[in-house]
Amino acid sequence: MKPVRMAAGFALALLVATPAIASERGPVTNLPMPRYVSLKAEEGNARRGPSLSHRIDWVFTRRNMPLEVTGEYGHWRRVRDRDGQGGWVHYALLSGVRHVIIEQDMAQLYLKPDAESPVNAVAESGVVARLGDCLLDWCRITAGASKGWVQKRILWGVQPDEIRQ
Repeated sequence: MKPVRMAAGFALALLVATPAIASERGPVTNLPMPRYVSLKAEEGNARRGPSLSHRIDWVFTRRNMPLEVTGEYGHWRRVRDRDGQGGWVHYALLSGVRHVIIEQDMAQLYLKPDAESPVNAVAESGVVARLGDCLLDWCRITAGASKGWVQKRILWGVQPDEIRQ
C-alpha cells in the first residue's frame, strides 16, 4: 500500500474518527460493548471492583432484570441497570437470555407490529418481559402469559438499531 501525503490537521482528524467507526468489543469475550444481558439469579451482588475482595455497592434482587454490560475483566462483568446503578458482577450470575423493562404505563401489546392491529394485552410500567424478535421499530415480548408486539422506544434493554430474529 502506497502512503498518501496529507496535511497534518487532516491526518489527525482521520485518526480520531477511525475508532468511532469500528464496533467496540469486549477484551475477554470479544462480544459487542455495550450489550445487554439478564440477571439469572434471584440476587446478585454488584461490587466496586472485579473480585470477591471488593466491597458490595449494590444488590440486584430481581430475577431476569435486564442489565447493560459496559466492561469485562476475567470472569467479571461491569453492569448497570436502567437507573445507572451497578458495579462488577460475576459472569455466572448473568444470562444471554434477553429481557427488557417496559418504560411506559399501560403499554399496549399488539397482535402484529402495527399500531392499527388488535391489542393483545396491556402492561404497566416496570414490567420485566422476555425479549423476542425485533424489527427496526418494534419488538415482540412475552410477559407472563401475555405476548405481543410493542414499540421499541418504550423498552429498556434493547439497542435502538438492534434487529433480532
